[in-house]
This record gives sequence, structure tokens and C-alpha cells, in this order.
Amino acid sequence: MSFLFRMASRMRPSTTEEVVRSIKDSFLALATNTSARALEEVGKNISSLRQLLSGDGEAEPNQEQVLQIALEICKEDVLSLFVQNLPSLGWEVRKDLANCWCILLGQKDDENYCCVKYIEDHVELLDFLVGCYKNLDVALNSGSMLRECIKYPTLAKYILESNSFELFFEYVELPNFDIASDALNTFKDLLTKHETVVSEFLGSHYQKFFEHYTRILTSNNYVTRRQSVKFLSEFLLEASNSKIMKRFIMEVHFLNIMIGLLKDSSKNIRICAFHVFKVFVANPNKPRSIVEALRDNRRELLKLLHNLPASKGEDELDEERDLIIQAIEKL
Repeated sequence: MSFLFRMASRMRPSTTEEVVRSIKDSFLALATNTSARALEEVGKNISSLRQLLSGDGEAEPNQEQVLQIALEICKEDVLSLFVQNLPSLGWEVRKDLANCWCILLGQKDDENYCCVKYIEDHVELLDFLVGCYKNLDVALNSGSMLRECIKYPTLAKYILESNSFELFFEYVELPNFDIASDALNTFKDLLTKHETVVSEFLGSHYQKFFEHYTRILTSNNYVTRRQSVKFLSEFLLEASNSKIMKRFIMEVHFLNIMIGLLKDSSKNIRICAFHVFKVFVANPNKPRSIVEALRDNRRELLKLLHNLPASKGEDELDEERDLIIQAIEKL
């Protein structure tokens, strides 16, 4: 064995502690020196970490070692370094880091997910990741990392109740289509992954949430308008959201928004709006304000409903439209 090979073998990290220490040192060095060499060292370490966590294509990862790495990374505050340095890294390194993040969060020590527990104790990392949607270079990486966090109810609950959550109503209207769509996917996960968490959140933040949601329902951005009304039509009709739906359909303000969307130039928007509108009409306990609004707009509504585009293979939609037409005619 050559002298250089023996030296390289000795220099290569061999224990979990050495692996994590090497990663940490390279990030700390990057904080004071953002040279190409420093970035390259971080990149090599993250690439090596990815292979240890996910395998190299030939050998499967050692799961006991993966857990030990996760525990050591939490102990040495390396998760914080991952997040804080995300904007400084190159595309390939960010991709590897996001991959490592997803694996690390899934590591469980006895009854606890150690990295999830670490993030619970350092929730500012979640705020930082949400804020990264403003950065075109890292938005998609931070989005995938956030969606991994949202799989865990404590982390989803924090984001929902934080000031950062309101930023999503801005992000879904960003001019960059890919980033706006990614933000919407994260937004949807926040509102669909954990029924109890979401129910409690909307129960205490109902008014504020729908004030913001109204803005995107009436957005000048066609994609935002279409996606927001589509999600609302699906969200309200979920059995787990029945309390929210019952509250929503008692408010004439929201009825008027749906009537406005029934006039939209987009066929898809009109159909999604109909699926929300029909619940206002079908409600057997309609308040007087709703009945009066339906009566006042009766002629226009009947015209809009008769002109609602028929869809091939959607007989159920046609049947529902006919029933709603009949209900309005009887008012």
C-alpha cells in the first residue's frame, strides 16, 4: 500500500462522530470563507452523507449507522447549519442535502423522531424554510424540505399557527409558475395531512384564514384563481371539514364570491365554483340572508346554471345542476 493511499485512508472519517464533525467543520469554514474550495468541501461531505444514508447503488445503507448519524447531527446542531447555509450552496449540493433531510427526519430512536424533536426545539428553522420561497434559487429545495416536516403534526401545527403561514397567500401568486405551484402544494399539505390539527387551527383562526383565502379566490392571476377554487371545492366537501363547511355556507359574502366565479370565463373555474355554490343552495337550514341573495339573483343564476358547460362522462354533474336549478326555481 502506497504512503499516499495510507494517508488518505487515515484522513477519511471512519466513525459516526468523525463523519458529522467533518460535515460541521466544512460548514463552519464556509461561514468565514465562501470560496469555491470551501463550497467544494461542503459538497463532498454532503455527497458522502447522502451515500451513507441512502446507499451507493450497490450496498444498502446500514440502518443502525443511519440512526447514529441522525442522533449525532442533532447533538452537534448540524441540522441548523443545513438550513442556514442552504442559500449559499450549489444546485447539486442542495439537491443532495434535501435528500438527506428527508431521510434524517424519518429516523426514530425508541419512541422519538430525533430530528423532528430537534426541529420542535428550533422552530426558527421552519420559519427560515418558509421564507426561502422568496429566493428563486432555493425555493423548490426548501419546499420539499418543508413538506417532509409537515408529515409530522407538531411541525405542521407550528407552521399553521405562525406568522409565516400567512406568507403562503403571497407565494401562491408569485409570477414564477413552478414556485407558485410548489408553494400551493405545501399549502395543501398543511391543510390536509392532519385532520385534528387543521380542525383546531381553523376553529380558532377561521375569520382571519378566510379573509386571506378570499383574496386568492378573487385573484387577477388565472392560475391562482383556478387552483384556489378547485382546492376549496375539495377541502370543504371532505367529511372531516364538515364543521368548517357548515359555517362557510352560512355567510352571504362567500355566496357572492361563488356567484362571481360562476361568471368566470374559465370552464374549469365555473365547474369548481358550482361544486361550492351547490352546497349553499342544498343547505336545508339556509339563513335569511342566503335565501334573499339567491332570490335577488334568481334570474341570473338560472341563466348561469343553464349555461354551465356539460362534461362528457360527468352525468353526476349534470344531475346535480338540474337539482340546483329546480331548488332555485322554487324559491
